[in-house]
Amino acid sequence: MKILYVTTIGSTMGFFKNLINELILAGHTVDIATNESITPVNEDYKKANCKIFPISCTRSPLNKGTFRAIKEIRQIVAENDYDIVHCHTPIAAMCTRLACRKFRKNGGEVFYTAHGFHFYKGAPLKNWLMFYPIEKICSFFTDVLITINTEDFEFAKKHLNAQKTEYVQGVGIDTKHFADTVVQTEEKRAELGIPNDAILLTSVGELNQNKNHQIILRAMAKLKNDNIHYIIAGTGENADKLLALAKELNLEKNFKLLGYRTDIAEIYKASDICCFPSIREGLGLAAVEGMATGLPVIAAKNRGTRDFCKDGVNGFLCMPFSTEEFADAITKIITDFKLAKTMSENNKSAALRFDVGAINKKMHNFYGIKK
Repeated sequence: MKILYVTTIGSTMGFFKNLINELILAGHTVDIATNESITPVNEDYKKANCKIFPISCTRSPLNKGTFRAIKEIRQIVAENDYDIVHCHTPIAAMCTRLACRKFRKNGGEVFYTAHGFHFYKGAPLKNWLMFYPIEKICSFFTDVLITINTEDFEFAKKHLNAQKTEYVQGVGIDTKHFADTVVQTEEKRAELGIPNDAILLTSVGELNQNKNHQIILRAMAKLKNDNIHYIIAGTGENADKLLALAKELNLEKNFKLLGYRTDIAEIYKASDICCFPSIREGLGLAAVEGMATGLPVIAAKNRGTRDFCKDGVNGFLCMPFSTEEFADAITKIITDFKLAKTMSENNKSAALRFDVGAINKKMHNFYGIKK
């Protein structure tokens, strides 16, 4: 089988590395069309002899490059004998589905994985006005629409017009890696500059407005507990703002930005609570990774987090901007050892739903490939 993956930016392809490796090892061909001028494709794909086709797609549906991309994708598909074209990210998916109408008439199939629609309950009106019409029109040119949370799945089944609508729990994580990683907590904390007896809250994710890390700092300030420390693994535009807020709240000694890290499992194993306060998420696998290590989760309530966090069972769901709810959730976990232990055990089993092996098996079935 020959498959073309299409994304707006190259870095998105990092999410599919495990699945694509499996496909290539099984003798299938996978090529990629993306705009590497924004972010590049992982070198591993090039080493695996995947052809990388440049397209002019951007994040804006009104950009001239987006219109050029439709023609570029049409040409790539016409010149190669693909069985499936699988698109990701909203604008690349729009371009692909408009470009592949003849491809579908000739027997090819177009797949689209929606990693969280930009329109959802509570989304800004402008999101609905711009993205819903695009998805509605393009759904008529979609053979298989894959959604990654139950809210999007139910909406797509009811309001969109793909030939098939499926649900899959994201791109999957290596639950065994996160569960089985062994770390010497005292040594790891010393490396991170965290006292061994501290209560350690950890977040993993980009430092941007949507990730909402500021609410954890405000909750800490409300609790006034000098033994609570907070670390974030990730990079982004809000780094200076977060550091300034920590200083303003007199928390600079209890807060650290770790930057980009490759030892997330070890960091989680040395932590006490996984914090995932994003305002909007399609799913949120960074939190599921924390669950797999056995951490209780404190998350903002949204369509993605409701799919993995059951309030009071394996963590707490809080209103995104409620300092009081986040502070209360932290207090409950750190003062009730039995509750924390129960949540930990519940999370180890709950995370198995999101194992990459199970996800990849579903994808093989969608593609019509026997694994």
